[in-house]
Amino acid sequence: MKFESVGKNIRRYRKEKKMSQEKLAEMAYLSPTYLGMIERADKTPSLTTLVNIANALNVTADMLLCDVLNRHNEIRSSLTFDNINKLSEKEKERIYAIIEAFLKYSE
Repeated sequence: MKFESVGKNIRRYRKEKKMSQEKLAEMAYLSPTYLGMIERADKTPSLTTLVNIANALNVTADMLLCDVLNRHNEIRSSLTFDNINKLSEKEKERIYAIIEAFLKYSE
């Protein structure tokens, strides 16, 4: 199984939180070098390491694993819905209109 996306997801959430590799490594009880290897997919993290990283980033493990799990589309839908809920009411209406138009014309 390919785990490159796990490292990419870790990097993405780390950068979204404006966290350096050094800071995340410290919070997850890792060396910065090892964290870099995980982000580049040179190493596959153990379950304990993955949990420590998720906790340090304040994200769920499924957010980090969503691209490698069999139910990834369900997880992605849930994450997308969470992001939509963060939008203003006007932005939500625009998103829903786009989705409804897509569904209408894709039948």
